[in-house]
Amino acid sequence: MEKLIKFKIDGVEYSAKENETVLDVCKKNDIFIPTFCHDERFTAEAACRMCLVEASNADKLMTSCTLMPTEGVEIQTKSDVVIEARQEVLKLTWASHPNDCVVCDVDGDCKLQDYMYYYDCPSEKDYDIKVRDFEIDDSNKFFYLDPSKCILCGKCVNVCDQLVGVGALSFNERGKDTYVSFAFNEGMDYSTCVSCGNCVSVCPTGAIVEKSREKFRMKDTRKVRTTCPYCGVGCQFDVVLKGDTVVRINPLDITPNDGLLCVKGKFAFRYINHPDRLKTPLIKKDGVFHEASWEEAYEVIVNKINETKKAFGPSAFAGLASAKCTNEENYLFQKFIRAVIGTNNVDHCARLCHASTVAGLATTLGSGAMTNSIAEVKNHDVIFVIGSNTTETHPVIGNFMRQAKKKGAKIIVAEPRRIELADEAEVFVQIKPGTNVALLNGMMNVIYNEKLYDKEFIENRTEGYDEFIKIIKEYSPERCAEICGCTPEGIVDAARVYAAGERAGIYYAMGVTQHSNGTNHVKSIANLAMMCGNVGKESTGINPLRGQNNVQGACDVGGLPNVYPGYQKVHIPEIHAKFEKAWNAKLSDKVGLSLPHITNGAYNNLIKFLYVMGENPIVSDPDITHVREAMERIDFLVVQDIFLTETAEYADVVLPASTYAEKDGTFTNTERRIQRVRKAIEPIGDSKPDWIILQEIMTLLGYPQHFNHPSEIMDEIASVTPIYSGVDFDRIDEVGLQWPVFGKDHLGTKYLHKDKFSRGKGLFTPVDYFGAKELPDDEYPLTLTTGRVLYHFHTKTMTGKNDEINEIVPVNFIEINQRTADKYDLSDMQEVIVKSRRGETTAEVHITDKIGDYTVFMPFHFADGANMLTNTVLDATCDIPELKVAACEIVEKI
Repeated sequence: MEKLIKFKIDGVEYSAKENETVLDVCKKNDIFIPTFCHDERFTAEAACRMCLVEASNADKLMTSCTLMPTEGVEIQTKSDVVIEARQEVLKLTWASHPNDCVVCDVDGDCKLQDYMYYYDCPSEKDYDIKVRDFEIDDSNKFFYLDPSKCILCGKCVNVCDQLVGVGALSFNERGKDTYVSFAFNEGMDYSTCVSCGNCVSVCPTGAIVEKSREKFRMKDTRKVRTTCPYCGVGCQFDVVLKGDTVVRINPLDITPNDGLLCVKGKFAFRYINHPDRLKTPLIKKDGVFHEASWEEAYEVIVNKINETKKAFGPSAFAGLASAKCTNEENYLFQKFIRAVIGTNNVDHCARLCHASTVAGLATTLGSGAMTNSIAEVKNHDVIFVIGSNTTETHPVIGNFMRQAKKKGAKIIVAEPRRIELADEAEVFVQIKPGTNVALLNGMMNVIYNEKLYDKEFIENRTEGYDEFIKIIKEYSPERCAEICGCTPEGIVDAARVYAAGERAGIYYAMGVTQHSNGTNHVKSIANLAMMCGNVGKESTGINPLRGQNNVQGACDVGGLPNVYPGYQKVHIPEIHAKFEKAWNAKLSDKVGLSLPHITNGAYNNLIKFLYVMGENPIVSDPDITHVREAMERIDFLVVQDIFLTETAEYADVVLPASTYAEKDGTFTNTERRIQRVRKAIEPIGDSKPDWIILQEIMTLLGYPQHFNHPSEIMDEIASVTPIYSGVDFDRIDEVGLQWPVFGKDHLGTKYLHKDKFSRGKGLFTPVDYFGAKELPDDEYPLTLTTGRVLYHFHTKTMTGKNDEINEIVPVNFIEINQRTADKYDLSDMQEVIVKSRRGETTAEVHITDKIGDYTVFMPFHFADGANMLTNTVLDATCDIPELKVAACEIVEKI
C-alpha cells in the first residue's frame, strides 16, 4: 500500500503521495495558489516566485511548486508574510510592464491583471524600473510576440521545447534585457515553429497573442466544449464565441490531447462563419442552380427516389456516408440506405485510407482497430513509425512521441521521405514507396536468426508460426535492402532496436495501407508485433492512425457495404434477422458495392441515384478525371455539405448541412474513444444538421423517424451494437469511453487483446513481397507518392477557407530532390506539368533533400493535386486503391 505523508495546510490536515508537491496537493483540494510559470505537464522551474508559501521547517519562504511536504510540516498559504511577498513579486513585475491594460488585446484575460486586482496592488508603480520596450515580432501569420509584455515566466519556451518538442522559442540576452523570441532572433521563417499556437494558449499575459479578425473582450464571450473536427486524435477544446461567431479555440488539458493542439485545430476555424457557406437548398434546372425551399428540395428528392426505385430497384442506389459527420448521423445514413432504400451500397472514405487495416487486423487479431491508447505513447521505450508522417498528419501524437524520446524512448522511422521524426530517430530507413513488406520481412528474418523473438508469447498466444517462418527465412536483409533501396545494416539495426523493446509500439498510416496489397502490408505489421510479444500489453501495440475525426466512428456504426453497426456481417442470417427486427424493415443480405465500385457503377450507368453526405470524391478518390466523368453520367446526384464542393457542382440537388459547431453528437477517435460534440451556435442561414435532414427525408418516404436529440440516436446505436452497448451521452459527458464498452457498468477498454486476441489466438500469416502494380518505366520514369501536409486538410470546406493557411500552402506542389531536378533542369518554385497514364496537373516545384532519387511527392488536398495522377488499381481483399505508388513524368515547364 502506498505510503501517504500527512501534513497541514492552513491548519487543516491533508495527505500527499510520494513525489507530490505542496502545490499539487493545494490544487487537488481547491486551495488557491497563484502561479505564472507553473504547468504540471513540464518540469517546475520556480521562476515566477508567485507560489511562495510558509513552511514550519524552513526559515524562508518556499516555492510550493518545488516543495515536497514532510510528515507533520505545517504550510501557510495566506499568512501576512506570504501575501506581502506575493505583492512584492507583483509590484516588481508591474514596474517594468507597460501600463496599457485598457487597450491591450488580452484585457480581462491576463493573469498579471487578475493577480494585481486580487492582491490589491495599486496601478501606480512603486519601483523606478525601466519599462520593457521591445519591437513586436509579427512574423507569424497566426499570432504575434510582444516581448514588452513578457514577464519571463518561461511557459512558452517550455511548452515549445518539452511538450511540442520543436524548440522554436528561446530566451535571448540576459538580466533586464532578457526577452523571448524565435530561435536565433530571425523571425518565424528561420525557426522550427509549426504555428501550433500552444505558446499562445499558455501565455499568462499579452506577450504572445493570437491575431484576431474580431475585436472582442473575454467578458463578452462564452465557451462551449467540443471535439476537434480535423484528424483522428480527437482533441478536446473550448470554442470561444462572441455572439454566434467563433473567435478563438482554447485547448483543454484533458484526455486525449493534454492541453495541446496543432495549427489546424487552434487556428483553422474560419470556415464555420465563412460567407460562402451553403445557406439554402439548391436545385439544378437546365444546368444552373436555383435557390429553393426545403419542401421543394425534399419533394424533388423523394419523387426521384420513388421513380428510380420503381424503374430499377434498390440496387440502382448508392450512398456515401462521411468521416466528418457524427456517429449519430452516419448511423442514420446507413439505416436510410439499408432500411428505406433497401440496399447495402453504402460506403465512405475509410475505403480509401484504412480498409486494409480493418481487413488485415481483423484476420490476424480479430479486430481492425488501434490496439492501444494515445496516452500510452509517452511510455514507450521503442516507437516504430512506418508509413506515417506523424508530426504533420497527427501532430499531437507526434508531440507525445517526442516527449517519449525525451524520457529515453528509441525511435525507428521507415519512410520514403525524410520526415521530421527521422531526424530524432535512432534508426531511419529510407525505403522506396510500396516496399514495406520487404522491409518488415527482412526485420523478422534478423529477429528469427538472432533469436530475438518472444518464444513464450508465440507458443501461448498465437498460431500459424511455423508456416509463417518458412517465408521469413527467404528474406535476408541483403535481399530486402535491394528491394527497398536501403542498406542491409539499416534493416538489421531496426530489427534489433524494435525487438529489444519491452514496450514497443508500431504506428502506421496510409503509407502502409494505400497499396494494391495493402492488406498484406498490415498483416506483416501484425506478424512483427506478435513475433516480439508487443501486443496485448500497455504501451505496446499495433496502432493505425486514423486520418479524419470520425473515420473510426463511421465504420463502427455501419458506414460500410459488408457490415451493419458494430461490424456485424450483413450476410450472416442471424445478424440479418436481428436488424430486420430492430429496424422493422426488409433488408438485403447481399454485400453492397464499395466506393470504387460505386464510382464505376455510376460511370457504367448501373448506379442511377447517388446520395453523398459530407464527402468530396472529386478530390479524395484516385483518377479524378474518371470520377468527374462518373458524376457527369449519373442520372441523379444529391450532395449534402457545408460548401458547394467540387462534387456538389455536379449535383441535381444540394442540401446545406451544418458544421460540428452547430450540432450535438459524438465522434470516435483513432484510439476508439467515443467523445461528445456539443452545439455552440445555431445553424448558419437555413442549413440543418445532417441527422435532421436524414430523418425528415426518411419520414417523407414512409419510414418515420422522430428523434428529438442525437442522444436518442446513440441510445438506438447502443441497443444494436454490442461494442457500444454501454455508451450513452451522460456516461461520456466528461471523458469519452473507449470501445468495446459492454454494458452500463463497463469502464471501456484502454487496450485490446489483454489476455487473449479477439479471434482467440493471434494468426501469423505468411506474406510474400509483391511490388506496386505500376512501376516506373521509360515513358513514366518517376515514382509518385502522396500524402498530407501539416497546414491543410480539406481545402474546399475547411482549411482552404483560412487566408493565413492559404498563404503558407497556396497551391499544389511537387517535392523533388536536387539530382532529379537537375535531370529535368528545374529550379525551385518553378511551375511544371506532371503527367501519368490517367491525367495531368500543374504543380509548383519544391526542391528538397527529404526524398530519394527519381521519387516525387505530391499532396492530395487540392482538386488539381495528386489524385489527378493516382492509380485506381485495387487491393483484391478490401478494394483500397493504390494511392501511394504511381508512375509519372514531368512533361513541361511553365
